[in-house]
Amino acid sequence: MVPKIRFGKFMSEKVIIIDNDEVSRTIIKNYLQNTENTEYFAEFDNYEAGKNLVASQESCIVLIDISNDEAKKLEILTQIHKNNPRTQIVALTNNASTNTIIKAMRAGASEFITKPITETTFVNLINELADIKNAEEDSCKIVSVFSNKGGIGKTSIAVNLAIEIAEITKEKVALIDLNLQLGDVSTFLDLTPTFDVAQIVKNIDNMDDNTLLQSLCRYQSSSLYVAADPVNIENSKGITEEQIKKLLNRLKKIFSYVIIDLSTSIETKTITAMDMSDLIILVAIVNLPAIRNMQRCMNLFEQLNYPTDKIKLVLNRYMENEEIKTTDIEDVVKQKVYWKIPNNYLTMMSAVNKGVPVNAVNPDSNIAINYKDFASKLCDYLITKKLRNNKR
Repeated sequence: MVPKIRFGKFMSEKVIIIDNDEVSRTIIKNYLQNTENTEYFAEFDNYEAGKNLVASQESCIVLIDISNDEAKKLEILTQIHKNNPRTQIVALTNNASTNTIIKAMRAGASEFITKPITETTFVNLINELADIKNAEEDSCKIVSVFSNKGGIGKTSIAVNLAIEIAEITKEKVALIDLNLQLGDVSTFLDLTPTFDVAQIVKNIDNMDDNTLLQSLCRYQSSSLYVAADPVNIENSKGITEEQIKKLLNRLKKIFSYVIIDLSTSIETKTITAMDMSDLIILVAIVNLPAIRNMQRCMNLFEQLNYPTDKIKLVLNRYMENEEIKTTDIEDVVKQKVYWKIPNNYLTMMSAVNKGVPVNAVNPDSNIAINYKDFASKLCDYLITKKLRNNKR
């Protein structure tokens, strides 16, 4: 049978039906019209073909009938789960024995429906699976730290912010170095990672979530995990936008926060990461060239149709007696300054030279306290934003 695939309007989850019975497939498609946040994507009576399509998807809901030739179909179900662990599998059967249910669950099914399928049972279950999926995706927030000018402390902000968020929330935080040719995150934390970003994205299709987590370098005994920039600059050239997208989508399943130290280059890989970010921290220092660069960035974000609340302006190395005032900057870039990080050269340089965050050098310093307050405000903002979105 030629699979019927409809590339329609994207909703939350694609639904793929694998079932020998054409009448059953038709009933399921009709029921799907009454579900929320799902989209009928494909149907198969050929189990191998269905398995292969599922393997090519980042995630989906699979409805697979195991009524006849149970052993063979359970093997297919096992392979689907192994090839794509994030797929939600619903086993269908006209044999509701306890033994069959146990076998299906062991093979990787997350839910079980007995035939004949009733509409209420089906719709409630699919809606629940879609809601779980949405909750998983919404629970992780991606924050990118960006400036189109080097040497103003972008990496310091990304590193110290990630450390503080991990300490405040006690949740898993990923720090990703996407400054692919000149990254310094591992140096700032004195890490010697076994794998770098280039190696991870190259092998990500062969990694389950646990293997992906282990490929990142854990910072001491904290809940912070680091994906370092490629050791070999040549390896960074082969990284594609699709690989970055796949990496971030996978990390969203594992981590509560993903902090990205972006390149200063305006290129498609950088824009891909910014597109996927919940917040972009735009960093500048208080001088005329940096402010002009900030203005150029704001113009770019406007062209990319980013909402204004996605951008947070942060001034680094700030001193109260600056000749250029905060209000002057806000007038130029047409947006409020979100945060100011004080100029504490000695503490910051000591941290960089020792390969530790500033709170490890002097937790009572103004800059260490500032980073802790910054991380706390940012976490509060992201939680509040999520609650507002959930009420809509």
